[in-house]
Amino acid sequence: MYFSCMHFYATKAPRFLGFYLLLLIAVTSSCKYDKPTNRNRVSFKNVTGINYIEVKRRFGDGLSVSKYGYGLRPSWKLSFISDDSAKVFSPDSNAMLGFHVTLDHDSLFHVARAWFRAKKITKDSLVVQVMKVESKVIYLDKSQVFLTFYSDKYIRDVLHTVPEALMGKTKADTLFMKSRAAEVNKNADSAFIATNSPVFESKTPLATVKKIEVKADIMNNYDNYDLPKYDITIKNKYNNFNYPELVVVIDHKGKINYMYSMWELPPGGNETIKVLFDNYVKTYFNITPGNTFGFPHNSYAYINLRGVLNRD
Repeated sequence: MYFSCMHFYATKAPRFLGFYLLLLIAVTSSCKYDKPTNRNRVSFKNVTGINYIEVKRRFGDGLSVSKYGYGLRPSWKLSFISDDSAKVFSPDSNAMLGFHVTLDHDSLFHVARAWFRAKKITKDSLVVQVMKVESKVIYLDKSQVFLTFYSDKYIRDVLHTVPEALMGKTKADTLFMKSRAAEVNKNADSAFIATNSPVFESKTPLATVKKIEVKADIMNNYDNYDLPKYDITIKNKYNNFNYPELVVVIDHKGKINYMYSMWELPPGGNETIKVLFDNYVKTYFNITPGNTFGFPHNSYAYINLRGVLNRD
């Protein structure tokens, strides 16, 4: 049995509570306890050498997308070599790389710089819970993502399909997102992150746009979702300007609305930025709205807006 330090709070406790606390101390001091790492410690010995691929990633409510637009996509491939080593697929290297595995109490294990709790381990499938751990503290409220893996053999010989066919959205996902999109589209200030980001298309050589890609890697692919960010450069006859990280809402019809800056602005800065958006961005670009599961909806984005003098 494993005991950890805990805080207890009580009011108006019965007088005899002290007696029971003394009794508890006397009993527990005479017992022998296993080391913390031996309590419900998981083992992968029975599944070593099996190649698993992630086919499903869900929140605690069973959906693959949240009301805030955070979408979950399966991406892990792994194989356990022993209880202390595993191979995990790296998209950057396009190869399986070796990682040390650390086993801990309560079915916790650490691999590829991520903490998990094993919920199910069989030769056909694995189910693990992604754990948010900081300074040896587990944050259960932020540990609400679950990964399901199937073995190559199970997919091929039992399900008679391919992994990609198992990774799609569910009917529940679609119905939820249809309702959520209709909800935010009623209000110009309501939005959520789109799984498929808005697309900017310049109509003039005086304006260019570049989408900054946030690249998921093997260490953070389950938690690497942020507002899409665009670098927009405007050639003009008046002055240079630079306004980074402007939060905008692009509505379901492709209209862009400036909300606020992530940086402190000089007096009158917001009014100046609104003029720049009205005179340049809205004029120089066609914008295709973002969508999730094919439903266009109001969505958030970052704009880095830069102006350069054009003497031509």
